[in-house]
Amino acid sequence: MIIGIPKEIKNNENRVALTPAGAFALTKAGHCVLVEKGAGCGSGFEDEEYTQAGASICEVEEVFAKAELIVKVKEYMESEYAYLREDQMVFTYLHIANNEPFAQALIASKTTAIAYETIVSKSGTLPLLTPMSEVAGRMSVQIGASMLQKANGGSGILLGGVPGVMPANVVVIGGGTVGFNAARIASGLGAQVQVFDINAERMAYIDDVSNGTIHTIYNNEYNLRAALKEADLVIGAVLIPGAKAPKLVSEDMVKTMKQGSAIVDVAIDQGGCIETCDHTTTHDDPTFVKHGVLHYSVANMPGAVPRTSTIALSNATLPYILELADKGLAALKEDDGFRKGLNTYQGVYTCQAVADALHAQYHDPQDLL
Repeated sequence: MIIGIPKEIKNNENRVALTPAGAFALTKAGHCVLVEKGAGCGSGFEDEEYTQAGASICEVEEVFAKAELIVKVKEYMESEYAYLREDQMVFTYLHIANNEPFAQALIASKTTAIAYETIVSKSGTLPLLTPMSEVAGRMSVQIGASMLQKANGGSGILLGGVPGVMPANVVVIGGGTVGFNAARIASGLGAQVQVFDINAERMAYIDDVSNGTIHTIYNNEYNLRAALKEADLVIGAVLIPGAKAPKLVSEDMVKTMKQGSAIVDVAIDQGGCIETCDHTTTHDDPTFVKHGVLHYSVANMPGAVPRTSTIALSNATLPYILELADKGLAALKEDDGFRKGLNTYQGVYTCQAVADALHAQYHDPQDLL
């Protein structure tokens, strides 16, 4: 199969979908890999490394025109919609539940679109979302700590405090991969951390592995509202696979927060879980102030640490890319969890959560493949 790796063009998106090691594995398996010129430079991989691994370096038009399978990191930008076509598979983070124009472009072009974020492993986890969730969760605390600095518009609080001075109060909404990684980093820096969730087993796990240093609280509006009044840093880490994130923090609740406190909404790529994060920002201009509270709502957070993110992502996606390259759509027929990644096919929506979010008709992929 011919696999195309285009350069990411989203603002400050320096990740690439495949490392030279991944290209080597694919070419060794008998496949052809076309990499757009300069695609890996942002992650520290030069074109020569790809050619040494057996890939061919091409211009963007050739990559899209010749490839049977396009592998990306992020969704297509509007200028890339023209490349979509019926006889091509696309494998990337789609996030179309919160991106109707891209969703409509996929439907109109009848593209076979497979989303990293809705693939499910045999153990029930989200294997291709996990590595970037780990990165984003850890980054969220670094970013929040910087936002709290006075020079950046924050209240001037050191996250971990010092002897004789209380540390910051960090509220993490959601105890999944993002939330747990955020809580671990915040706690490690000495902050007082509260994780809000509704899964009793997950809260018990967090309490156990943290030896009680991370406090877990059952999430409801009453509890969350009380915590937000005292919070210095709030991290939104809520996920419903494939669907829009629920708005758990209302604008009214944000108004009760302290002046100079900070919010990092990691869920923004799925619409965000905090009402006042009403638009996405970029790495060039990542923050804004609303009701005296700093907000950060960059949708491609891991793109700021592309070397780590690219290697972690490629490690996770490569087995699936090899399956697609070897078997085509038969790989989805054989694996229920892999098939859950199929979001659009032949002009219809094949992911229930996506169809519901877009108020569209769902078609069972088992009936179509």
